[in-house]
Amino acid sequence: MLLFSLAIYFFTYQSRRNYFTDNLFARARIVAHVYLDGTNRGDDASRASYRRYLRQFYRTLPAEEVRVYDASNRVVFREGQQTRQPVPGSLLAAVREAGRTVELRPNHGQTVGLLYRDARRGDFVVVASSVDADSQVEQRTLRKILAGGLLIIFGIVGIGGWFFARQALRPMQRIVQEVDSITASDLHRRLSQSDGQDEVSHLAQRFNSLLDRLETAFAGQRTFVRDASHELRTPLTALIGELEVALLQERSLTEYRRVLQSTLDAARMLTALTNGLLQIARASDDPSQVPLGLVRLDELLLQAHEEVLRRQPTCRIDLEFGEPAAHGEAFGVRGNEPLLLSAILNVLENACKFSQGSQQPIMATLACVGKQVQLHVRDEGVGMSEADRLQVFVPFFRADAVRNVPGHGIGLPLTAKIMALHGGNIRVESELGSGTKVTLALPLLRE
Repeated sequence: MLLFSLAIYFFTYQSRRNYFTDNLFARARIVAHVYLDGTNRGDDASRASYRRYLRQFYRTLPAEEVRVYDASNRVVFREGQQTRQPVPGSLLAAVREAGRTVELRPNHGQTVGLLYRDARRGDFVVVASSVDADSQVEQRTLRKILAGGLLIIFGIVGIGGWFFARQALRPMQRIVQEVDSITASDLHRRLSQSDGQDEVSHLAQRFNSLLDRLETAFAGQRTFVRDASHELRTPLTALIGELEVALLQERSLTEYRRVLQSTLDAARMLTALTNGLLQIARASDDPSQVPLGLVRLDELLLQAHEEVLRRQPTCRIDLEFGEPAAHGEAFGVRGNEPLLLSAILNVLENACKFSQGSQQPIMATLACVGKQVQLHVRDEGVGMSEADRLQVFVPFFRADAVRNVPGHGIGLPLTAKIMALHGGNIRVESELGSGTKVTLALPLLRE
């Protein structure tokens, strides 16, 4: 509004100034006509009568003065107020060169020069000067009107803006109040402003989506803690029970050895479970905090194969290596070697545990497929039902068909987290009684 008011004032000033300039040029032409027509009359009385007659057709301007100069720059005619201030010779020269000129003076004053040509008398320079008193008054009034109008408009806009801003921000205030009332114990609550199509509704929808993820994460955390506590309780109970029985009375050396061996087995189970929990926590970390580098999956598979055979000597695993990638590092991926080794070990150990008693060997095939390196581990074990297959990535889940097999149900969930951490994936295909196939896929490292 301020810029608009300034524009109005400026263009009004320019328009009035141009209008006044045109009036001065018109006065200059009229005075030139008066002078030339008057000089054609024979006596001074006739010339004076003619000048009074012409004045009846226009209003004299404030502080108006018009001078007519001949070719020698002498004043040959003067009309209006009589001042002794001479016209600069530079102004007369500029008029003779350009044909007309305008000179602005302070306080709305103007001086115009006009070259008037006459076939009989030659060229004359007519200089007219005056003060635009009307514009002074009008511009002063306009300034007052604009200033007063701006103050009124600023007041109206301020009050209206405050009122409408409060109306517009009221949904935001309700959202803030609802957000402040949501705690960790009632993450099931949702914001009520998410049913519209405006920006506030979009914000509420995004926040509700965030609450959905938080609720899922908290539920998973509670389930994880509950299941972990249950799994940890089993070996601890075995440890305490064996030790309490051993301390009830004197035992033979053989009995003490049996108790120590049972205690050692329970401690090893507890250690394995604790290590698994720590690996799951590590695999859930921020990927930017996990050191990554070049890892050769073929070398890692050979290392995991050797470790599994050391732990389970009766297990038979056949390895098969496909053609390496034509471009890039052969079977190379970008990852963390200890985590990837743990993932491969989990898959191979699961295949060994769940295929005991089978006469068929476990097949581990490493191949480059497109832009991925894929490891397929196939066993001919007990397999699992479709309902159990959908739950294999839930921590501490044990399928009904393998509950008699030692384990804690954290191998595949840990492997899935490791794959996700490296931008890969894991797939499980299984049929009850027909074995299981697990596929690990990781992005191939290009040159």
